[in-house]
Amino acid sequence: MGWLVTPAKFLVNEILSEPAYLIGIITAIGLIAMKKTTGQIIGGAIKATLGFLLIGAGAGLVTNSLAPLGTMIQGVTGAHGVIPTNEAIVGIAQAQFGSRVAWLMILGFVVSLLLARFTPLRYVFLTGHHMLFMATLLTVVLAGAGQSTVVVVAVGGVLLGIMLVAMPAFAHPWTKRVTGNDTVAIGHFGTAGYVVAGAAGKVVGKRSRSTEEMKLPEGLRFLRDSMVATALSMLFIYVVMAVLFLLKAGQKTAFEAFATGTGTAATDTGNYVMQSVMQGLQFGIAVAVILFGVRTILGELVPAFQGIASKVVPGALPALDAPIVFPYAQNAVLIGFLSSFTGGLVSLALLTWVFNPAFGLALVLPGLVPHFFTGGAAGVYGNATGGRRGAAVGAFLNGVLITFLPALLLKVLGAFGQQNTTFGDADFGWLGALIGNAGKAGGGVGIALILLIGLAVLGAAVLVQKRVVDTGWDPGAARDALMPRDTAAADAGAVADAPGRSASYPKIAPPAGAPAPPPPPR
Repeated sequence: MGWLVTPAKFLVNEILSEPAYLIGIITAIGLIAMKKTTGQIIGGAIKATLGFLLIGAGAGLVTNSLAPLGTMIQGVTGAHGVIPTNEAIVGIAQAQFGSRVAWLMILGFVVSLLLARFTPLRYVFLTGHHMLFMATLLTVVLAGAGQSTVVVVAVGGVLLGIMLVAMPAFAHPWTKRVTGNDTVAIGHFGTAGYVVAGAAGKVVGKRSRSTEEMKLPEGLRFLRDSMVATALSMLFIYVVMAVLFLLKAGQKTAFEAFATGTGTAATDTGNYVMQSVMQGLQFGIAVAVILFGVRTILGELVPAFQGIASKVVPGALPALDAPIVFPYAQNAVLIGFLSSFTGGLVSLALLTWVFNPAFGLALVLPGLVPHFFTGGAAGVYGNATGGRRGAAVGAFLNGVLITFLPALLLKVLGAFGQQNTTFGDADFGWLGALIGNAGKAGGGVGIALILLIGLAVLGAAVLVQKRVVDTGWDPGAARDALMPRDTAAADAGAVADAPGRSASYPKIAPPAGAPAPPPPPR
């Protein structure tokens, strides 16, 4: 049996779990289907791979720049608890469940392709690391419920396949509002937060202008550059927290805050302050790298995907990682991050004073990395339907979700709930809590309840696809009707004039330099 497990683990851990390789392979297959030359196939695949590596490099810079700030915030607030980190809990689980995760992920991807081919849910989920995270969650929860290996792989594979096509469908009306077209979908398991953000924006922001229309005095026009605005905002936050941490913890402890990863401890107060300044600037660079990577991958993947879509899954859309929406509202990303983090702090206070004493829920600390990525995306979704108020309120609610849902998930993780970390994004929380509690019924009853949950998700997604997505429902139509005519006309003209963009969704103009989607297939 070992000769079967080893190749599967290699395929999952070394190829399918690396989104850059997966995207490169998919791009190459699409270009082959389009009968491109060998040079075009190799070049397109490599460029698409490099685009995702750029996103990963930017994500690494974000993580490194936020690590000392997390230490400072914990020191200032005095909070102790669980920090949700997908990579950490997956690494812990792999040691015990590695082979089951591998087979479950392979089966789940195959099931998703079958569902994309034979149901209205024509989405191909290409965010490889999130497939791995969800496969690990399902393995841990099902195995923790006492199910056998065969049941874990079979039932978990079916659930994973359903989630890979269902979640992009739930978010797609809102995604079309963000992008202004129907060429890409969101493939990220923070989808519940994005849908909530879009819905909140629809409610609170009917007359609120877009975050990208912020008027600045002439002397502050340099802040219209998103990289500059992001860097200065983080610089301010960093310096304020650094000073508060220094006053509370003292020099010795405060200086050690920068001794994380490859960093070095501060040598004196001046060096301490300037390291804070540098980390804030590094954050601005990280965001710029991510945005450039997104534009690079869009320029290669979307045209190539038409080849595979027309041959393997006709009419399918690529479902891509959360940063794919960042270029469409760059100010909203920063507003979303800050609002989501604020929601996390408020939720932590509620857990501390109410829900931990009353219900024994763990204290979930607001991790800066998940709040940046999911909060930033939630800000974009909220802005698309509700402008500035929508971005702020929607991302705040996302912060509440990614605090309370992990706390509920910890209740069903068994021994893994004692690891001081857990899965962080919204969809891991609600799905894990549901199937974990259903699995407590045990035996065949537990399996039946879990499968019913999967069928309910699939049925709801098909209903949304047919009744909402396919009918062209626009979640921001009411807002457009209330906005000034000159603003609405300007937005519509900017999008309609872009080559290949659908005039059916004249919402938010693409950022300067963003690649135009390809023309619709003939």
